[in-house]
Amino acid sequence: MWYVMQVQTGTEERIRTQCISIIDEKILERCFIPYYEEKKKYQGTWHTEKKIVFPGYVFMVSERLSDLYEKLRKVIGLTKLLGTGKEIVPLSEEETALLKRMGAGERPLEISMGFIENGMVVVTEGPLVGMEGYIRKIDRHKRKAWLEIDMFGRIVEMEVGLEIIAKK
Repeated sequence: MWYVMQVQTGTEERIRTQCISIIDEKILERCFIPYYEEKKKYQGTWHTEKKIVFPGYVFMVSERLSDLYEKLRKVIGLTKLLGTGKEIVPLSEEETALLKRMGAGERPLEISMGFIENGMVVVTEGPLVGMEGYIRKIDRHKRKAWLEIDMFGRIVEMEVGLEIIAKK
């Protein structure tokens, strides 16, 4: 099962490192932070940088929730595990499938490529292929797209790299 831990924004990598060192791999199968690539132009050239997709969240994969919960008490800086009330709830199959489809946790989400035709975005390559319906806003200058997806039991805005190469 995939679980989500809420942490203070900016401490995600430190918390992830703590979890990996404190918790046995029999309990915590994976602990990751989804990243995306974005292009920024400075000093006259374009540079690819990594940014966190969901700032303030660390993802964990475990089949032993009670053991995981017990070990997480030793993690300094943990805010909470996401759930409903007092019950810790894993991500749904749809949420997990969406993250897996985009390659979250295994590699940074690459910059997608696409074009605009008749006011509609068409993604031709990258992790956003077929996900045009989730795109709520694009910034062609910054080469970014903002998606609205159902995650953590609510609608969440997700920022990813998208380069529009043509407008028809």
